[in-house]
Amino acid sequence: MNLLLLTPEQHLAGARWRLTPRQAQHVLTVLNGVPGQQIRAGLLNGDVGLATIETIKNSEIEVFFKADSQPVSPPGLSLLLALPRPKMLKRLLIDATSLGIKQIVLINSWKVDKSYWQTPNLKADLLREKMLLGLEQARDTVLPTLTLAPRFRPFVEDNLDSWAGNSQRILAHPGDHPPMPHSQTSPTTLAIGPEGGWTDYEVEMLQKQGFSCFSFGSRILRVETALPALVGRLMQLP
Repeated sequence: MNLLLLTPEQHLAGARWRLTPRQAQHVLTVLNGVPGQQIRAGLLNGDVGLATIETIKNSEIEVFFKADSQPVSPPGLSLLLALPRPKMLKRLLIDATSLGIKQIVLINSWKVDKSYWQTPNLKADLLREKMLLGLEQARDTVLPTLTLAPRFRPFVEDNLDSWAGNSQRILAHPGDHPPMPHSQTSPTTLAIGPEGGWTDYEVEMLQKQGFSCFSFGSRILRVETALPALVGRLMQLP
C-alpha cells in the first residue's frame, strides 16, 4: 500500500478521517505508525496530500488529512480486453489500474469460455476492490470506468465507436502487420484478445470500427504478460 486512499464513508468531520481496518493494520504493522506520523494519502477521485495520525485507540486510527496536489496524470490509454480467466482477471485489473488506464471494457469473444461470465469475481464490489488496490499501488486516486460487454457484436456495432472517441485504435494481433507504435502521447485505445487471439470475424468487426492490426513480435504471450509489455511499449508513463 503506497497510498492511504480515503473514501467518503470514512469521513468523520472537518479534516478528520477514520482508517479502515485493513488500512489501520497496514499502518500499525508495516509502517509502525505512531501519533503525529505523516503518511501519503488521497481522496478517492480527488487530490492527494499528507495524512497525520491523530489518535490510535484499540487498533482504530483517526487521521487529519490535508490535500496539497493532484494525483499523477494518466497516460491517456483505454483498454478493450477480452474477458480473461477469473483468477487472471483479479491481477489484470490491479495491473491495468496501476498503469493508469482509466477506461476498461471487458468484452466477450468466441474463445472466451461462457463460464467466465458466471464467476462471482464479476460482482461490482469485487471489481471495485481490485481497482482500488491498483490505485493504492500507483499513488493514484481516480477510479477507472469499467464496462462489461457480454455480447461482442452489439457492443462493437453500437457502443465501441463512441466509447473509444477520438483515439488511435490499436489491435494487438499476431501476424504480418506493422510493428506496434511506441511512445504515444495522444489518446489511444488498445484491444487485447483472449489467449489464442481474436477470431477472423472479430478482427474484421473491430477493423470496421477503425482499429488497425499491429504486431508485437513473433512470441505468443499470455494476457497477463502482454498487457504490461504493450502498455510499456505504447505509452510514456508519467
